[in-house]
Amino acid sequence: MPRSAETASFKFNHTMIRVKDPKQSLAFYQDVLGMDLLSKLDFADFTLYFLAFNHTGKELSDEEKKQARFSREGVLELTHNHGTENDPNFQGYASGNAEPGKGFGHIAIAVDDVDKACERFESLGVKFKKRPTDGKMKNIAFILDPDGYWVEIVPYYMGS
Repeated sequence: MPRSAETASFKFNHTMIRVKDPKQSLAFYQDVLGMDLLSKLDFADFTLYFLAFNHTGKELSDEEKKQARFSREGVLELTHNHGTENDPNFQGYASGNAEPGKGFGHIAIAVDDVDKACERFESLGVKFKKRPTDGKMKNIAFILDPDGYWVEIVPYYMGS
């Protein structure tokens, strides 16, 4: 069914997840997965970090990154509620993959070679939920971010 004129310009912009320690999360999403920080917004009780992949082939200026935050698709928003990183009683956030709170499942990153990507993740000490050789689906993996959120690693093309 074709999209209506009213929804033709709609784009899926971003997904937000809460994180305990922004330093650990930013290191994971930037250094391990290769995302760029588009912008950071500080508020009294929380800070928002917007990340995405840069496929332009050029380094973006801070202004270009800021402008891209809401005009593009595939943005990840990390929300840090101040104080969680230093609270010894903070239990962390529900990943959405266990009870109670089962609902949210994962984000997914497409790569050209799942095995090669997983070898790199392994060398960086990334925790795995599922390796490509585990389970029924041998061509995908699941890694865990610092808060235990699942990140599915899929090939660009899975076939039928």
